[in-house]
Amino acid sequence: MLARMLRLRLLNAVAPAYFFTATAVTFILHFGFFLPTIFPSSGSESPLKGSTVLHTSVFLFMMLNALGNYIMTIRYPAESANDPMVIPVCSPDCSDRIDAHYLLNGRHFCKLCKKVILKRDHHCFFTGNCIGNRNMRYFIMFCIYTSCTCLYSLVLGVAFLTVEYDISFENPLTFLTLLPLSTGYFFIGGVSGLQLFLVIMLYVWLGIGLVCAGFCCQQVLLVARGQTWCQLQRGTLVQSRSPWRSNLRDVFGTRWGLGLVWPVRTVETSAVAHANPKAHTE
Repeated sequence: MLARMLRLRLLNAVAPAYFFTATAVTFILHFGFFLPTIFPSSGSESPLKGSTVLHTSVFLFMMLNALGNYIMTIRYPAESANDPMVIPVCSPDCSDRIDAHYLLNGRHFCKLCKKVILKRDHHCFFTGNCIGNRNMRYFIMFCIYTSCTCLYSLVLGVAFLTVEYDISFENPLTFLTLLPLSTGYFFIGGVSGLQLFLVIMLYVWLGIGLVCAGFCCQQVLLVARGQTWCQLQRGTLVQSRSPWRSNLRDVFGTRWGLGLVWPVRTVETSAVAHANPKAHTE
């Protein structure tokens, strides 16, 4: 049990560092390699300058939204301030596999955060805190923009390899065989370290983009049903379900359109939740 908690705490520290490292690498590749190579400056031709400005604006918009919602997820944690700080004891043979003990009125205790979480969904290692009633919207938007940024980087990365190294992606099998072939050619001196690194980043962007997109769809469906991932893992059914529109409005707020384009607060859920704790009874 102790070794498992140590591994989880290590992951809780390593995952945010991995996220910021991948973000910095993506930023450097975009402005240091992709845009200058794909859209080179040639005199005063406005179409090329317009394309550069367009792609730069789109990339910065998605990345700033991803980082902004990431910060908002951390800034507004999901702890329940009105609960007495009583830490439940977990026995070594506890069957709970998601590191939280069920309390009353939909509250859980997270052993990693060491806090009582209101309407806990799960613990996110990339943000280092729990996702619950107050930061679910920011987490979903973080997943959406992270997925868009990664898939957009994937497209520009493929375009860069096509322009710089004359790699054709017309055959769908090219992408599937690109990594093993590039690795083999690297060890015999046929591929540079930069090219191999770019190929690895293509697969990293594809993996993160698809995972975030799938996870985002799952979270939206759970929110629409008025259910959390924690409840789903326990097999707990929601006794009183509100209409899906009401459930989405509780998370995204009435100004949800503003939240789609900028990481700002659009709803205040903690006050309502504390005023009526029985609304979250499982």
